[in-house]
Order: sequence, then structure tokens, then C-alpha cells
Amino acid sequence: MRYERRGEVPAKRHVQVRRNGGASPLLTEEVMGYEGFSGNETILLHLHSPCRLDAVGEFTPIQRTEWVPDTHVHRLADTAPMEPGGDPVGGRRLLMYNGDIEVSVCKPTEEMEGFYRNGEGDEVIYIHRGRGVLRTVFGRVAFKPKDYVVIPRGTTHTFELEDHDQHWMCFHTPGEIETPNRYRNRYGQLLEHAPFSQRDFHPPEDIETFDETGEFAVDVRVRDGFQRYVLDRHPFDVVGWDGYVWPYTFNADDFEPRAGRFHLPPPAHQTFQGPNFVICTFAPRMLDWDPEAVPLPYHHSNIQSEEVMFYA
Repeated sequence: MRYERRGEVPAKRHVQVRRNGGASPLLTEEVMGYEGFSGNETILLHLHSPCRLDAVGEFTPIQRTEWVPDTHVHRLADTAPMEPGGDPVGGRRLLMYNGDIEVSVCKPTEEMEGFYRNGEGDEVIYIHRGRGVLRTVFGRVAFKPKDYVVIPRGTTHTFELEDHDQHWMCFHTPGEIETPNRYRNRYGQLLEHAPFSQRDFHPPEDIETFDETGEFAVDVRVRDGFQRYVLDRHPFDVVGWDGYVWPYTFNADDFEPRAGRFHLPPPAHQTFQGPNFVICTFAPRMLDWDPEAVPLPYHHSNIQSEEVMFYA
């Protein structure tokens, strides 16, 4: 992803930074990055140490009920009749999973009591219905129908719901969510033939900075469970950040569909990639126009992959 900058950022990294002409206490620098020091990173400047803890709460293991069917056939999971309920994290209902990805449905009706941080992986939330704001340590990210909301691991956040008519598809992966390699040049810039450009990815708005004391619960997904921590200061105490790691939205209507004289395979519609999986957007497009074309896809035995289709 591209470089972004918000708030107060000094000219150099790892230097002393004080506000109010040097009268305020030293700001605390946090380096948040992938792959040790070899991947993308962002540097955040906090009013207080992000490591401060007031109390350590309970650890709650993630409970999964595995269903092993008697027969190996195609399955239809109708998410429309699922009853709404729960908050944007606790209300997720797991549909399927393996070692690379988890797919859940969420129809939240309740606000979150505290904050959430996924310490085990990146998340993508596709907004089938609903509007609201993802509030993060990086700033506010508004979302609307057809948005993909991408949340990097380690991002402390909470949700504000504009209404209770929400229907989300949630993806969790222990790997990294990226745009496909073939869409980017060696510097990471999206190429001209990519079905979207940097302008279609919407980073956080202006950051929110709170210098408040109290009790602030943060549930962290770690070790295949949720560990609760209680902070004595508001976690959104960042005054500035810059780098390549930040949450964003991409709307499915901004995907420029690919069409051909004859049928194009699903990789033509790829939007994101992760370890051993891809996410595609099948946008409305002109059907194959050659007089001899077969407008419906050919039979395809995808013998090394499993396919899941969500009809929005």
C-alpha cells in the first residue's frame, strides 16, 4: 500500500518529540510493522506508552464446532435468514475455516463495549448492507454498502453503527492481505492495467486524539482466543503517524471489470490475495461478444482449490 501521513510527524525518525514548544512530556514512538524489519511498517507517536496496563483480565478460548458431512457434495449456506444480533466482533458466526482463512457472517445490532485488536491476522470485512465508522488508532474510516474494509493486524479499533440493518462477510487470515502481485510494479505502485488505482483506496480521515484516564477494555485475539486487557488511558492517544500500514476501504463499484471476446477465468476478477487464497469481485460487465462464444463459463474442475461464492 502507498505511503500516508497524518497529524504531527517529526522530520526524522527515532528522535525526541515534545509538544507545546518542548513543555510537554516526551512522546512515545511505536513502530508497527510486518516481517520483523523487512516488511511494510508505520510509526505512530503516542502521548503515553502503548504498553501501559492497569489489569489483565480473562483469556477466552475460541470455540469452534466442526461439522463433518457424511457426503462430499456442494453446499448452499443461505445467510439471509440468519437472525441479527451481537456486536461487530462477538456477533460473528463462523461458516468455514482452514489454516489459511476463516469466513464468518456478522449482522451486528449492538455497539462494542470496548476496543478490539486482532493480534493473529489481517481482516477483511465486506459490507453487504449497513453503514458506520471504523474508529481506529489511525483515525476514522467510514464504511458503506459494497465496501471492503481492510484492517491490518495489531490495529486497535472499535465500530460505530449508523443503523441495525447490517450484513457483513468477515475474513480473517494469519497471513497478509495484499493487492495481487501482478497488479504492482517492483516499487509497489499499481500498474495501468490493474482494475483499480491508488485513488480507489480510502485511508483513515483525520486522527482522533484522546488524553483521557479511566478504565478502557481491549480484547486482543491471540493464541486462538481472546485476552482481555484493561488500560488506564484511552488507547486512541496518537498525535501523528506515517507509513505504509493502515486500515482502508475499497468499494466494489470501483473495481473496473474485465471482459473479453471469449470467457475470462476468475483470476481476471481478483481483488486481494492472501496465503493460499484470493478474493475476487465479480462486477457487472459485458458478456463475451464473439458470435461463437459460450456466454456461460465452461465446466471447470478446480481440483486444488475450494471455491466459495457470495451472491450480493
